Amino acid sequence: MNRLNSSLKVLVLFLFVSLVTFTSCGDGNKYVLIETDFGEMKVMLYNSTPQHRDNFIKLVKEGFYDDLLFHRVMNGFMIQGGDPDSKDAPADKRLGGGGPGYRIPAEIGSPHIKGTVAAARNSNPQKESSGSQFYIVHGKKQTDAQLDATEKRQGFTYNEEQRRLYKEIGGTPFLDGDYTVFGEVIEGLEVVDKIAAVQTAPGDRPIEDVKMKIRMTRK
Repeated sequence: MNRLNSSLKVLVLFLFVSLVTFTSCGDGNKYVLIETDFGEMKVMLYNSTPQHRDNFIKLVKEGFYDDLLFHRVMNGFMIQGGDPDSKDAPADKRLGGGGPGYRIPAEIGSPHIKGTVAAARNSNPQKESSGSQFYIVHGKKQTDAQLDATEKRQGFTYNEEQRRLYKEIGGTPFLDGDYTVFGEVIEGLEVVDKIAAVQTAPGDRPIEDVKMKIRMTRK
């Protein structure tokens, strides 16, 4: 009996150590996969924006985004989706006003480099975000002069890495300080280019629907 107890203790200890080792191998970030007919985009969600991160994860796990549209596409600017009214929406339906019925407090900090994921919002003094609508930055390459002008207008300073990224891959720096960026595309940036290039109707809705499905994934 004592020998059996000893064996059980060893087994429990082994399982505990294995669990700790497995958990510590992760990088502490959460990832989602956005699936479209143009390909897949893997997104890392920022831990620096916990309210936006957790809300997005909650909606993804509920299947909220499945078959919604990228309903607003502007080449050289961004691609936007997450309006629940876009599901099975007829071509003449006006989109962009839907949501889950709540807003998220602003967690503004990160810049709008190409491929970053940010929360859309309507006009409100607190800069609170839509509960579900988001956009992925397409943007354009910036010059030092353009970045200098943004710094002067917005009253902040870009670091060396942020300047490098804005100049090499582009973005939309004029949005910095006004909208919450809560993630970034780490794989599939070319999909953003493909979607941004689709033909759109007046109002910036793609003529052919661009549907999405979003699920949790690993790095």
